[in-house]
Amino acid sequence: MKIKLLITGGTIDKTYNQLTGELEFEKTHIVQMLNRGHSMVESISEVVFLKDSLILTDEDRQLILSKCQSADEDNILISHGTSTIIKTAQLLGQNIKHKTVVLFGAMVPYSMAESDALFNLGFAFSSVQTLSNGVYVAMNGRIFDFDKVEKNKKLGIFE
Repeated sequence: MKIKLLITGGTIDKTYNQLTGELEFEKTHIVQMLNRGHSMVESISEVVFLKDSLILTDEDRQLILSKCQSADEDNILISHGTSTIIKTAQLLGQNIKHKTVVLFGAMVPYSMAESDALFNLGFAFSSVQTLSNGVYVAMNGRIFDFDKVEKNKKLGIFE
């Protein structure tokens, strides 16, 4: 089984800029994370874009959908910002029926010490290999159907 990994940005890929004090995109960390985790799963990564999910447009989401639909692989992971991950998951879930798609992200960037990124990536990689066809959100050790998930902004978790 080969897994397609679509990289779209989000907090998971942000880096702290010491000059400005802001989080920003420099490059993706996903491939480095896979290497660090000693992943033995055959995968192919594609950077679609590196954006904060708060600025994603309908056109961006359509591009993600198109990439999923045209992928030769039936198992697809998507790194995504947590602010609008549910909105993208809903679009994909309404349009993709014969593939397994798992969206994941992080509340803390991979580049920071207390990040949940590596755990969430590993969990998503395991999940995409075992779930039946459908669209899911994988965060903090839990899997959610695309239409049965909410982000609890007070607690910083998905439920």
